[in-house]
Amino acid sequence: MNATSVNQTDCPEVRVPVPLFFTIGVVSLAENLLVVVAVIWNRNLHSPMYAFICSLAAFNTIASLTKTWETLMIVLADVGQLEKKGPSEIKLDDVVDSLMCMSFIGSFFSFLAIAVDRYITIFYALRYHNIMTMWRTRVILGVIWTTCGVSAVLMVRFFHSKFIMICFIVLFVVSLAMICFFYVYMFMLARIHARKIAALPTSGGGKCQRKLWRGRSMRGALTLTILFGAFVVCWAPFFLHLIIIMVCPMNPYCECYRSLFQLHVVLLMSHALIDPVIYAFRSAELRHTFRKMLLCSDWRRCS
Repeated sequence: MNATSVNQTDCPEVRVPVPLFFTIGVVSLAENLLVVVAVIWNRNLHSPMYAFICSLAAFNTIASLTKTWETLMIVLADVGQLEKKGPSEIKLDDVVDSLMCMSFIGSFFSFLAIAVDRYITIFYALRYHNIMTMWRTRVILGVIWTTCGVSAVLMVRFFHSKFIMICFIVLFVVSLAMICFFYVYMFMLARIHARKIAALPTSGGGKCQRKLWRGRSMRGALTLTILFGAFVVCWAPFFLHLIIIMVCPMNPYCECYRSLFQLHVVLLMSHALIDPVIYAFRSAELRHTFRKMLLCSDWRRCS
């Protein structure tokens, strides 16, 4: 039995309603824009960690806006307002793909930057403000955005090359392994440092202050671990799809997995929907800022 017949009979393609795509895109766009505005507006959030979180939310905003725009293009094409294979539509499709790739790569680099920031916060607390200055943070963010933009254009331009597809998958696997190793290493060291601090013969006030600082830092690291876990769950099926395209494009079992592609895209879009919920649940400062922004008519008076 060939792959086409299997896909048509045994494993029909799973279709997701267009309104669902559009709803997820619009809601996630609003959520991430709210995070970006909150970090910019609240001076208490002008720190390296929240700057990287703002960058992550900005990449999620790009992903949400891109997918919403793509869904709108599909609707217009279905009603005959756009040509599906016209030259302008192909160029727009390349732009959409470039922005999606930029969002993915940017999310990974943002997670890596946040992980390094948490590491410095926990293990170099006394020198943190000298190491992670806002000037260095801006430089890091500039490098991240420039690298992501260039990489996304190159990936989309040469995506039909198997080499580029392999590089895209290797980037995902290697980055995943690096960040997982970094977090495991960080939490192991944190436990060792906690035991050493507990054994120090210091006054109760000093020990309490150090425990409080380290506890806040570990909560921040745990928040980013949850964010990274959500990222892996939402993006991994899509990359497995890419691997299957290369390894077994005509295998009946692989074809069954490929029939779930639209569900994989829904998961991918859900990542931008989930992140702001995690921010609000884990960060009291962000929750407070959201309440003031949404419930207060006079921002200056409320601040």
